[in-house]
Amino acid sequence: MNHIELLAPGGDIDCIKAAIAAGADAVYCGIDRFNARNRAENITFAQLHGILRLAHSHNCKVFLTLNIIIIEPEIPAFVALLNELSNTSIDGIILQDIGMLYLASKYFKGLEVHASTQLTTHNRGQIDFLAELGVSRVNLSREMKLEEIEALSRSAHGRKVRTEVFVHGSNCLSFSGLCYISSVLDGKSGNRGRCSQPCRNQYLTTPAGKEFPLNLKDNCAFEDLAGLAAAGVDSFKIEGRIKKFHYVYTVVETYRKQLDNLCNNSTDVVDSSILYKVFNRDFTNGYLKGEINRDMFIDNPRDNSALHLAKDFTSSPETNLETAKGQLYDEKTDIIVAVKAKIDRLSGDKAPLTLTFAGKQNSPLTLTLTSPDFVTSFSSTSLLIPGPEAENSLSAVNLGRILKKVNDTEFYIENMLLDDLEDGLLLPFHELTTIKKKILSAVGGTKEPVAPITLPRLRQEKREEAQPFLSLLISSEKDLALCHESVRVYFEIPSCLTEDSSTLTRIFHNNNQLIPWFPPVIIGESYERAVKLLEDLQPREIVTNNYGIAQEAHKRGIAWVAGPYLNIANSHTLICLKEMFGCEGAFISNELKNFQIKTIKKPKNFKLYYSIYHPILLMTTRQCLFQQVTGCEKSRIEEKCLETCRKSAKLHTVNNTAIMIEKAAGNYHALYHCHNFLNTDIIHDISEMFSSFFIDLRDIQTETTVAVEKRELVEYFAHCIRGDRAAAEELQQHLQPTTHRQYIKGI
Repeated sequence: MNHIELLAPGGDIDCIKAAIAAGADAVYCGIDRFNARNRAENITFAQLHGILRLAHSHNCKVFLTLNIIIIEPEIPAFVALLNELSNTSIDGIILQDIGMLYLASKYFKGLEVHASTQLTTHNRGQIDFLAELGVSRVNLSREMKLEEIEALSRSAHGRKVRTEVFVHGSNCLSFSGLCYISSVLDGKSGNRGRCSQPCRNQYLTTPAGKEFPLNLKDNCAFEDLAGLAAAGVDSFKIEGRIKKFHYVYTVVETYRKQLDNLCNNSTDVVDSSILYKVFNRDFTNGYLKGEINRDMFIDNPRDNSALHLAKDFTSSPETNLETAKGQLYDEKTDIIVAVKAKIDRLSGDKAPLTLTFAGKQNSPLTLTLTSPDFVTSFSSTSLLIPGPEAENSLSAVNLGRILKKVNDTEFYIENMLLDDLEDGLLLPFHELTTIKKKILSAVGGTKEPVAPITLPRLRQEKREEAQPFLSLLISSEKDLALCHESVRVYFEIPSCLTEDSSTLTRIFHNNNQLIPWFPPVIIGESYERAVKLLEDLQPREIVTNNYGIAQEAHKRGIAWVAGPYLNIANSHTLICLKEMFGCEGAFISNELKNFQIKTIKKPKNFKLYYSIYHPILLMTTRQCLFQQVTGCEKSRIEEKCLETCRKSAKLHTVNNTAIMIEKAAGNYHALYHCHNFLNTDIIHDISEMFSSFFIDLRDIQTETTVAVEKRELVEYFAHCIRGDRAAAEELQQHLQPTTHRQYIKGI
């Protein structure tokens, strides 16, 4: 069996130490910028060097999470950080933003790059897309079942890409990267590391009797490691960057034993009961087994440890729970004390370095580096000569200034000894520069120092002169009457395509002005059928919210536009999509506010799109939501459910705000905000940036009432984008209530 990595979370220094002490092969952590766990304590860049030294001395790799979408004003700081990381021994960086993947692949080839779970990688086309961007590893979507993981690992290995799967920790209800519920409800974007976890909140009791209807049990694949190994997974990843050090140690140590038994073909049984004694919401492996059912939910978001332990007692439920709480408190205290003793023996500090200089006139300079890790010496090529005080004279002050970059490594200069160096001597400046490089190479593990990258300045292309055109989305044959030569009409392709796509093929062949619109999630056989549909239709253009379909379109020379659910927020993403994948246009993220949009610079001969009216998607899930809300006679999702189920319902927060549940035939369950998004302000603010303004006219039920027929609505929007303010006011009257809070607040 090939070596399988055990990858552990590190939310702070103590957690990183705990992961190392417990036997992790690698740890992933964030610094105090650009990472998707702002609620974790995280570490500073100054602390990173000591952590790298500690981890590497224990044969443990360190991956840095930079997995959020990046807005335009942040790019200089992001590039500066990559420049700094290039001169560390970091083992890899984890990215979500396509623009940042592009920059890393083009300018920072010395950095290993991994694709974050936020990219929700779930089909082979996405793996091909990411491989083109130089990604060496992908974190597969948590919703995958074992046979899907095996197929994706096989595809990835064919592209020399490794796969990583979460084996333990919190389950997200939404496909990662497609969750906007925290952003919309609380103004805290999960795509910016600020998720407030409203899916864990209490709601008004549902007709099915649930108070926490969106709350999933935790993921636990402890008994499934052999299956995952056989499926070709390269890394087993434990979730938990906001968990405490004793949790990290307990989970990592338990999985370490199980993985070692697997690798050694041992028949020993590892006791996993301790996993129930640290934080958990009870456990499920439903996604992995393909058993997506109501038992994956738990109607309690808090720690389930005491409730689980209480089942072992025989007194009354109240007495059992109190007894369990007392026993658990004692056991957790023992765990915390024992783990703290282990991690206190580990130092995350940088190592001291002593530099000893020796030499006299007309002889070479000799320098000896002494540290706890190594001793090394080298001599200058040039001879020492006498000279006046200058920048290249070998005084303590000058040497300290010239060599200060050494302190930005895993070492710091504790002492500089010049007793054996004759006074008043100097070396040519280029020789001092060479010596500095030799020192940096020695403390960097022979890694050559990397010069910083400066990005070329992007030019703002000429603004659009043509009037923006109106584009709209439909999903029903009855709306084909809206097709008109003055309007560009997209028709939604379902996420779960059946083997027979003759109805879709007929619709497109009979209405050749229709443009296929591909959804964000297309898994397994549905993906293969979507590719077949693309081949059969050979459309002149598509819109896709899935990078796998984008890759397939590019290979076939089909024009494609990047859809709104790709959440594009910066210029370099646009450049990447155009230069590398032949993209002809892209929707700009609706999470951005006015100023954040204005800073984006579009490439030449590239179209920008913006959605001015749509139901606001909060999340897309592979789960069934009706089991928890209205009740459903089926205990699990069946294939026919996805193909044929068509339902809608409401869920209410404790302050009685409605959340809409929508299940369309052929699509996954989705949550929507109760009010549709309507933003006509952007037409007057920055219409010159855009080639098209878009409206979504699918029949998704919300509390927004539409007082006119769709054909009339289209006319109002057509007048509105031509600058007719009266039409904009009419729209405000005919569509109520609506919101455009995201355009005001941004991310």
